[in-house]
Amino acid sequence: MAPVDSGLFDRLERFYDALPRPWSRIEEIGSLTLFIRDGEGWPYYARPRRGSHTPSAADITAARQRQVELGVPETFEWVHETTPDMLAVARSAGLDALLAPLLTLDPAALVPDLPVRDASIRYVDPASPSFAEELRASRAVARLGFGAPAYRSALETAEKTLVIDGAGPAERDAAAPLSDEAVRQAGAMFDSGDYLTAVVESNEDGILATATSQRVDDVAEVVGVATLPSARGRGYASQLTATLAGRLLNSGVNLVFLSAGDDDVARLYTKIGFRRVGTACIGEPAAVPL
Repeated sequence: MAPVDSGLFDRLERFYDALPRPWSRIEEIGSLTLFIRDGEGWPYYARPRRGSHTPSAADITAARQRQVELGVPETFEWVHETTPDMLAVARSAGLDALLAPLLTLDPAALVPDLPVRDASIRYVDPASPSFAEELRASRAVARLGFGAPAYRSALETAEKTLVIDGAGPAERDAAAPLSDEAVRQAGAMFDSGDYLTAVVESNEDGILATATSQRVDDVAEVVGVATLPSARGRGYASQLTATLAGRLLNSGVNLVFLSAGDDDVARLYTKIGFRRVGTACIGEPAAVPL
């Protein structure tokens, strides 16, 4: 694991706390902050309140009850190095936890911005007349990629999807159109300048891979990196992540980080310049045995 500067985890905590605020309502439950998304889109989470003590099992139970009332996923996120006691508390409160390698970019080790095989990389443009279709296609690629067992990222567990082995352009194109409200909200987030989605696109097969960055000041996280299952093995995810990270650095970001689903995925990111610094935890209700 790479050496960690003393202020890194505080910067990450500020990021995690600030990122959802423009797009959500906030409820404080004990030592937890519950972020409730306004409108459509990826649901947010509850996480330890900055500067507070470790949440108790009662805090977690109360937050879960509130999430159920609101009809949102019972999802909790925290960084193990910042709140090391929460893992045991979460488990005692009935949660399972994904322990996801947390990696930050070493700018000096970032691989060059290279061409991709039989395709090209571009950015989704919210001003384009085809924005709604491009957004639908990129999200469909993410859902199909996240659902297939060969690739998982730390944020995928919040959405349970049908696994379609070898899914390709036909399955992507069968995804339903997004609602007008979902497109409007996504456009507002892109227009803020804090969100970017990059895609790998083939002239013949359309969008084959996708990755998104979300930024607060000079810190940015890369999320939702996925490749259409039928297009795997071509290095799309790695180069897409590297290209997006390079653009972030060029725009004034000096801390780029991401979470990987497991050690195997983390090793792929280390090959393009990321270094493991800790563990990001995602807690969800434990499965009930049949």
